[in-house]
Amino acid sequence: MDESRIPASAISRRALLKGGAAAALGAGVFGAGIATGRSTSGTDSGPGTSGAAGPYSLFGEHPVGVTTPAQDRLHFAALDVTTRSRAELRSLLDVWGRAAERMMRGEGAGDVGPTSGPYDAPPDDTGEAIGLPPAGLTITFGFGPSLFDGRFGLANRRPAALRTLPHFPGDTLDPARSDGDLCIQACSDDPQVAVHAVRNLVRLGFGTTAVRWSQLGFGRTSSTTSAQVTPRNLFGFKDGTANIKAEEADALDRHVWVRAGQYPEARWLVGGTFMVARRISMTIETWDQQSLRDQENIIGRTKSEGAPMSGGGEFDEPDFRRRGREGRPLIDAASHVALAHPTRNDGVRMLRRGYNFVDGSTDLGRLDAGLFFIAFVNDPRSHFIPMQNAMAKNDLLVEYLRHTGSGLFAVPPGLRADASLADTLFDR
Repeated sequence: MDESRIPASAISRRALLKGGAAAALGAGVFGAGIATGRSTSGTDSGPGTSGAAGPYSLFGEHPVGVTTPAQDRLHFAALDVTTRSRAELRSLLDVWGRAAERMMRGEGAGDVGPTSGPYDAPPDDTGEAIGLPPAGLTITFGFGPSLFDGRFGLANRRPAALRTLPHFPGDTLDPARSDGDLCIQACSDDPQVAVHAVRNLVRLGFGTTAVRWSQLGFGRTSSTTSAQVTPRNLFGFKDGTANIKAEEADALDRHVWVRAGQYPEARWLVGGTFMVARRISMTIETWDQQSLRDQENIIGRTKSEGAPMSGGGEFDEPDFRRRGREGRPLIDAASHVALAHPTRNDGVRMLRRGYNFVDGSTDLGRLDAGLFFIAFVNDPRSHFIPMQNAMAKNDLLVEYLRHTGSGLFAVPPGLRADASLADTLFDR
């Protein structure tokens, strides 16, 4: 049996909405055995194709949707918990886990038809994904710092690194597009599948949660496996060339996955990670007026091939000491590549999983577009915050960027075979 595949199991609306439904599923979803949370089959046929085969699962050592081959579409949502009942929150997490398992297998969040409940009641699933394959759907859940504020008896289980991200120099953050108690990251190669997943999870949370902010994304801006080609961002440059790949087990253990003993107060997070989410608006029209020379100097790579300005090919290591005829470094010390390089950041690396976005036009008639930056690290205090502070102050690219949204979330590990999503947070 393929460990990445979990047998189908029908879940009615009545079962989903009962806190004790997990027991009834013992031989279904939770009794199906541990899945790896990833599939290694499939290869990338181009920058807009993940090559993800799936179906994927919440079960496994690590969370799904991190090292999984990056899909082409994203629907991200951050939510606030509106109840003060610990039991209601726990019940919702149980429901979300079971619904996510179904949808990642290509089923609905619940049945649509005679078994879904009374004919005069809303159906168990909204229906827009009926007949569509899962298209590599992954659903990743995260817990924000505010979830541990004392409402649910979780204050002593908050990992020390889970704090609201600081206000970095130049930030123009919109509070309505920042933070949240919970988050959902749904990625798929079909935008309708990703939207369907978030829509139904939000629907199941009605009365317990409310959407705080959300973001649609297209065109992945990094590769998470060596089989994927490097994509381009909306500035037209290859993005994420040096990203940590799924095949780099040592780098993942060092920089991404939370290690045993790393957060004694949050043993439930071992095998999980932290998600940094940043909505970065790009001044597209201003950038488009810059010369190719200036653009390449700002980025530190060639636009056509993505090679470092010091020479070689895309994947050659940048040589920051190499100088040109005039004696100046070929790669500007304030370029984006130079400031983001591990040698400038105490050797730390991140696993990036961002997306482009275009949300129409601004009131000035310019594109409301940019990068929805997502990165996974095992300690944002050392892996993200120092780097972002340095780049916000010195990066030549900052002139063309505005950070308008921000959030930090703890992403739990994959589930045990006999556990639910709520067990991850409440029982470990």
